[in-house]
Amino acid sequence: MIRAVLFDTETTGLDPLHGDRVIEIAAIELFNDLPTGVKFHRLIDPERDVPSEASRIHGLTNGDLVGKPRFAMIADELLAFFGDDPLVAHNAPFDFGFLDAELGRINRPKLDRSRMIDTLALAKTRFPGLPNSLDALCRRFNIDLSERTTHNALLDCQLLAEVYIELTGGRQRGLGLAVEPSRAPASNYVHDANRTPVLVVPTPAEAEAHAAFVERLTDPLWKQAP
Repeated sequence: MIRAVLFDTETTGLDPLHGDRVIEIAAIELFNDLPTGVKFHRLIDPERDVPSEASRIHGLTNGDLVGKPRFAMIADELLAFFGDDPLVAHNAPFDFGFLDAELGRINRPKLDRSRMIDTLALAKTRFPGLPNSLDALCRRFNIDLSERTTHNALLDCQLLAEVYIELTGGRQRGLGLAVEPSRAPASNYVHDANRTPVLVVPTPAEAEAHAAFVERLTDPLWKQAP
């Protein structure tokens, strides 16, 4: 089983190099690109004001962040959740850039770009020339957007996970949703690893009934001469 982490950030603006900061981060664990239900979510004190134009997008104001931890206080927990696994995000260079800036402020190394999986790039490859925002992809894949009135990081992660499943064909992967017991999750985050496949074998009566049904079929293909 392959572990990955899908994440999203909300910020005070668009440019971390000119003082904009992360105010919310959410992440969910994936195994074989399918969500396990394990998640990470924090609101963060940006140590600066939240402009009104940013609040109109994500709904977070200065008052929502009073008393919340600074990024330095949640960095260890976040990095433990990330582990060394691939990191999935929509327009991933944006989120990577903001986390790099936050990590740089506390003298931590940048995130390795080889870990980046950008769902926007995946969508552009699959749907060239079409709108590929998260909203547009949700509508294309008939994913419910009724709760998305603002850009909430955790809700966006949950929606993006559904989009990512569609982009990667995850629903057709043999329905092997169980996590191998030998594959340990990151840090202390735990998921259910106790499910085992069950082989369904028909009873003699069921097999006999099926054979009788097949005999009643008119000119079945498998009985036709080649």
